[in-house]
Order: sequence, then C-alpha cells, then structure tokens
Amino acid sequence: MKKSVLTRYRVMAYVTGVLLVALTFGMIGKYAFELDAAEDFTQVVSIAHGWLYVLYLIFAFDLGSKAKWPVKKQLWVLLAGTVPTAAFFVERRISRELDAKSMGDAPAVAKA
Repeated sequence: MKKSVLTRYRVMAYVTGVLLVALTFGMIGKYAFELDAAEDFTQVVSIAHGWLYVLYLIFAFDLGSKAKWPVKKQLWVLLAGTVPTAAFFVERRISRELDAKSMGDAPAVAKA
C-alpha cells in the first residue's frame, strides 16, 4: 500500500475532526448562549464539514479496502468523523497500526 493513501486519510481525519469540534462549539454558542454570530458560523462550518466529510469517507474507504480491513473495522473508521474528537484518536490508532504493519512487511536489509 502506498504511503500517500495513509497521508490522504490522515489529512482528512484532522480536517474533519477540527471542523466537527468547531461546529460543536458553534452549536453550544448558538443554543446555550444564544450568540447571534454563532448562527452564521455554524452554517458555514456545517456546510464545510459536510462536504469534507464526504471526502473523508472516500479516503477512509480507499484506505480500508487497500488494507483489507473487515467490514466492522471499516465502519468504525468511517463513523469516527461524526463524533467530536473521535477522528483524532482513530487516526492515531490506525496510523500506528499501519506503520507497524509496513515496518514488518519491509524486506530485511543485509548487514555488511
């Protein structure tokens, strides 16, 4: 598996996670504190998060299919973009797992 597949997923996981946290704070400001500016903010961030989440789904699905994950794991990764901060934890776990797997698959270098 190419490193670029993991990199695309990681970037989108962070972008999706940041936008979802920002949207959560915007919703708190809008409904709990009744801030007028929060309404426009949440509208813009929710649209951006929605479109970028679609890209996250595509890249996460691509990664999962190339890594040959079972369906349950694939769904777990896909849904991580819908829970605030979950994308950060899932991304870290997946990155470590795939890095360790790629290190194990690397051919041994002969020592001179």
